[in-house]
Amino acid sequence: MSRPTALFTPDPDKSDLKALLMYLGLTKSAEEFPAMLEQAQKKNWSHHEFLTHLIDQEAAHKRERSIAHRIHQARFPYKKTIDAFNFDFPTSLPKNKVMAAMSLDFLTRQEGFIFMGPPGTGKTHLALAIGFAACLRGVHTLFTTAVDMLNDLSASVPVHQLHKALRTYTTPRLLICDEVGYLPFDRQGSDLFFQVISARYERGSIVLTTNRPFKDWDKVFHDTTAASAIIDRLTHHSELIKIEGGSYRVKDKKSKQNP
Repeated sequence: MSRPTALFTPDPDKSDLKALLMYLGLTKSAEEFPAMLEQAQKKNWSHHEFLTHLIDQEAAHKRERSIAHRIHQARFPYKKTIDAFNFDFPTSLPKNKVMAAMSLDFLTRQEGFIFMGPPGTGKTHLALAIGFAACLRGVHTLFTTAVDMLNDLSASVPVHQLHKALRTYTTPRLLICDEVGYLPFDRQGSDLFFQVISARYERGSIVLTTNRPFKDWDKVFHDTTAASAIIDRLTHHSELIKIEGGSYRVKDKKSKQNP
């Protein structure tokens, strides 16, 4: 058996500043301080000014790494921002409610949003835009489709790992569940979906997209009782945003065919 490698501990009497900064984990400062020192000499910075610039740069670097980690952790299929959304295309969309969602104030209240509308009307775009904005604010976010989530949870049941699998969807501060209603769920799927919603109720925020009105959710879930229980918990602390209009995808296809 090989011996564990000893951690490097610099000798304060022999190590230079770069080695000490690396030891402290201030990698950006270790990389940039020679150039910043030269700049400080040219601009006649005080010791306080030099240290402030050095630490500001380190903090900015740490924030960038944290955001990159949050975005990777969120599992977004692609990046969407609110600036890229065409509010003129839907025939009906309450923009004021969408912008209220983008403020992320709902996260502090453990509330959520439900985007409801026909396929191709921008529901997923808006949900992703909220998720991306949340990551920029350092919020632990997870994106999943309803089918992927239930497939994952269902696979955990036979191997007695359901409790662990549920934590994947109940731990994030913001859960984005896309495409609820595109495929119907059996009894087990309905029960698992209810467990996620129930576990997050008044504990975490959900942004959900669906192409089905609530009156049709008894066709999505196993029965009316399951659908009613899920709707009750979702709508209690969620804002419903209905979108009406044609499909962006159909519009784009037609524009490509008729340039």
